[in-house]
Amino acid sequence: KILLILGFLSTLAVIALIAVAVTQNKPLPKNIKYGIVLDAGSSHTNLYVYEWPAEKENDTGVVKQVEVCKVEGPGISGYSHATEKAGPSLAQCLQQAKEVIPSTQHKETPVYLGATAGMRLLRLENESAADKVLSSVEKTLRLAPFNFQGARIITGQEEGAYGWITINYLLGNFKQSGWTKLLPSLKSKSETSGALDLGGASTQITFVSKKLSSESPENQLYFRLYGKDYQVYTHSFLCYGKDQALQQKLARDLQAKNSSLPDPCFHQGYQRTINISDFFKNPCTSDKKKQLPFSQLYIKGEGDYQKCRKNIQKLFNKTSCSYSSCSFNGIYLPPLQGDFGAFSAFYFVMNFLNLTSETSPFPLNEVTRTIEVFCARPWQEVKTAYHNIKEKYLSEYCFSGAYILSLLEYGYEFTENKWERIRFLGKIGSSDAGWTLGYMLNLTNMIPAEEPAVPPLSHGSYVGLMVLCSLVLVSVLLFAWLLFHKPKCLQKGVV
Repeated sequence: KILLILGFLSTLAVIALIAVAVTQNKPLPKNIKYGIVLDAGSSHTNLYVYEWPAEKENDTGVVKQVEVCKVEGPGISGYSHATEKAGPSLAQCLQQAKEVIPSTQHKETPVYLGATAGMRLLRLENESAADKVLSSVEKTLRLAPFNFQGARIITGQEEGAYGWITINYLLGNFKQSGWTKLLPSLKSKSETSGALDLGGASTQITFVSKKLSSESPENQLYFRLYGKDYQVYTHSFLCYGKDQALQQKLARDLQAKNSSLPDPCFHQGYQRTINISDFFKNPCTSDKKKQLPFSQLYIKGEGDYQKCRKNIQKLFNKTSCSYSSCSFNGIYLPPLQGDFGAFSAFYFVMNFLNLTSETSPFPLNEVTRTIEVFCARPWQEVKTAYHNIKEKYLSEYCFSGAYILSLLEYGYEFTENKWERIRFLGKIGSSDAGWTLGYMLNLTNMIPAEEPAVPPLSHGSYVGLMVLCSLVLVSVLLFAWLLFHKPKCLQKGVV
């Protein structure tokens, strides 16, 4: 009878432990927070909506992108002659955000707008117009039902740093998981990836360098994230985004004697007309201003990659360097270190040319050959093959491909053996690679300087181990009792 009672009580104990574990680990109602960041670039504006579990605000890898909306029309800097229209242009995407985020959380959802190189150039050209554009944008964002946190022009250094934070956050490089701490023999993911960002008006290079010297302090940033120190090199080249680089190249190639310009960076058979009066207003080309006897420039494509590349390389001044090592234009660059993620226009252009791969990167000679073959195709053939792409974008892929190759190989010296360190990134998981997520993480203090104190095991693992240990304990006690108090049924036949 005692054996039966003990067995019954043990069974009850096991059932009770399992019931507690199941109840304790039952999914709780989701408590989700949201954030909105608008990336006001030189050519267009994107609105991003992010979400994260409120109870895990300081845990890495929990913030994810749930919506992206491309604003119709040009970037906000394109409204310099009609500044009052800059803000209302954002209305459609703000409406989309209102539909994605539950109405009960609109008031507590922060919204940020960061303007990049297009507005940096407009501020140089016409500060009053830049202020009016920002004022119009701010007015629209204040009228939205969200928690407006500011609209500002971010620096090139910030853009580079936030892009670096974004890709390393999404790749999980800032913080080890609990299991890797318990198993130190596993390879640590402490190494970070460098960030290569290319927009329409600027380009940024950012990476951790162990050989960073003190000779150029303006290119150095220091971060302490999750208890680790990072010494980061970053530089932003204004006027070296793909659109402004093309303007620089045309201004350099322009000859006063002829209004017709043969251009090897456009497909054979392609033609474009440019108004000279608009051409030199841009701060990127104003220093090359010339007195010309004609008002319009007629570009005629030649489709010659080798000539195109020679023209592009003239944009990078490699003749003088007052530091131990330089990229171009006399700007300090420490030795390249680690892997790099290249995103924004780097990815869009290379993806169009089918030169992105998630497994192993294409060799440099194959990349060169692909771009060369594409540039040699007649314009009419290209138009027919890609009839669904806007003519302006399609016509510039030859130049953009040649420019990206020149910038990376000639400007930053990603030579053949270093080329394979580059991964062209569109998305990491569900989130776009870019500076916006890093911007929001920084402004909401969601990446702590010190690593939060956490128990070595999750709650679920703890409860599971408790159940297992209890079962083992009950089994041991039952076996011990049977061993020392043998029931009569087991004593039969014993002399």
